[in-house]
Amino acid sequence: MERGEVRSLEKRRRRRGLTMAAILAVLLLLIIAIILGVTLTRNDDEFERMFIARCRMFRGLGKPSGDNCQSIWDVFQQAYINRDPCEVPPEAYDGVIAAVPFDSTCNTTVFWSETKAVVHDFTEKKDCFKTVEDFLLGSVLDDLVWCGKKGSNETFTTDCPEQCQKNPVRSFWKRVSVAFGGTACGNVTVMLNGSLPTPFNEASMFGSDVLKTFTSPKVKQLNVVLVTQENSVTNCTNESLGNLKMKLNKGIGYRCSEVSQSKIEWCASAPEKPCSLCW
Repeated sequence: MERGEVRSLEKRRRRRGLTMAAILAVLLLLIIAIILGVTLTRNDDEFERMFIARCRMFRGLGKPSGDNCQSIWDVFQQAYINRDPCEVPPEAYDGVIAAVPFDSTCNTTVFWSETKAVVHDFTEKKDCFKTVEDFLLGSVLDDLVWCGKKGSNETFTTDCPEQCQKNPVRSFWKRVSVAFGGTACGNVTVMLNGSLPTPFNEASMFGSDVLKTFTSPKVKQLNVVLVTQENSVTNCTNESLGNLKMKLNKGIGYRCSEVSQSKIEWCASAPEKPCSLCW
């Protein structure tokens, strides 16, 4: 074989090699794009599946059989999809609140501020008190993060803003807490953290939104349970608690009890112990 023919053959081989490499690179990019697309879709679908699964579990249902969890989801997502995630006001959730109203019983409503773990452990073991997370919407969305984006009908669970006041998660809990507070009647309980120098925070959701929903004579008394530890720095004479008492609507009584966390945990685990004797 002549030298020129050899060189020509080598060039053709190199061109074929480059062509195959280019084809493989394009195929690899297509595969990555498909995987990313499926992953994004799965993330979007996963939140919906979790919402509906939690809803059915709360209702005590197995496979769907005429339940309305899908319709609740449809109403819920309308509050934030295709919206700026920093421009979702609490009233955006009016529709889903109307679709799943609270059915509260007098003397069983309990609120919390900086004491979530203690309160939820108690209500999980005792059925004499209920938090907003013990009802359907609160139970389904507890500890979840979600948001939408302008121009999109998807639900996102990452890169959702937390600092803006009107983000979807904050607005939801504000709206649902106010709705729950509006059902409170008789004796109402709130558990506050005695390890904080200011157990009642006026800027908290309870202090700024829920408290004003209590009206007399519907609500007779607010019972403050100040959860204490060995290193607790406050008691019932704390100035912030005095401010709480002053903020109550006229006609609502006030009572404060200092109760150790260990006693609350012991009482929660004692089925024969009446809740009225836990504090």
